[in-house]
Amino acid sequence: MRQFVTTVGLVLVTATIGVLAQQATFRSDVRIVPVMTTVTDDDGRLVTDLTREDFVVLDEGEPQELTVFLNSVTPFTVVVMLDFSASMTAHIDLLKAATEQFLIRMLPEDRAQVGSFSDKIQLSGTFISDRDELIAALGDLQFGNPTRLYDAMDFSLEALEGTEGRKVVLIFSDGQDARSEFTSFNDVRERAREREVMVYAIGFEAEYFNGRRMVRSSPDRNLRRLAAETGGGYFELSDEDELASTFTRVMQELHSQYTLGFTPAVLDGREHELEVRLTRPGMTARARQSYIASPDRLSEQP
Repeated sequence: MRQFVTTVGLVLVTATIGVLAQQATFRSDVRIVPVMTTVTDDDGRLVTDLTREDFVVLDEGEPQELTVFLNSVTPFTVVVMLDFSASMTAHIDLLKAATEQFLIRMLPEDRAQVGSFSDKIQLSGTFISDRDELIAALGDLQFGNPTRLYDAMDFSLEALEGTEGRKVVLIFSDGQDARSEFTSFNDVRERAREREVMVYAIGFEAEYFNGRRMVRSSPDRNLRRLAAETGGGYFELSDEDELASTFTRVMQELHSQYTLGFTPAVLDGREHELEVRLTRPGMTARARQSYIASPDRLSEQP
């Protein structure tokens, strides 16, 4: 028994020293380009056991030395923006229930707002971690008719302005943009990339009555593009029974991402192309595809 206690003590001391050493390393003044990365295998399952040596980050095609590698949960701030237009009427209850599955899986340091869009755009108010309050706020969201999709995305980006740490927009829609008044897709795309906001999008083919017959909606194709460029994910569904599992999957991804970081050799103020590759076969990495090489756009080493 004494030998066991001694061994455990040595392990604890060694682990503590290792943690302190890691913290000391991360307290330097080095500025980095953070690259949040999701890895899946050929079957779409999340891969969470990779090491630094499994990743190659390319800046304008040139491999970079990784000065940061973290495989741990990183808190985030998210806007969950839901399509409450008329075509979603028959599916609203299931959509709310699916959103609850996302919210109840928030960790204490995660923060969120919930919102809806149609001819009007709403947000719950402030970013909070109280899951019960966020779920209750879903009941206050209102229905409408047209789908102001791009305005809703821009509204979400504005809400995230000034927040610290990881910033995420999770947007759900069953249709094309209709009657956005203040912005275009290209404007939203540029703002999301410049502000380094990760966009997750869920597109849904909803069946609804258009006043004459039953028709099926078609999700906006730009959602997939925006998710890819910002390092998020895109899911397109045709069965409402898949809503809950898809919202759950998004949360699983947000809690299973790798943090990669490098210090750029050139700060020329230009937009640089980013690519993350894996040295292991049979896996796919998703990460943002660009960054601005400017001193004021870099992040402190975590």
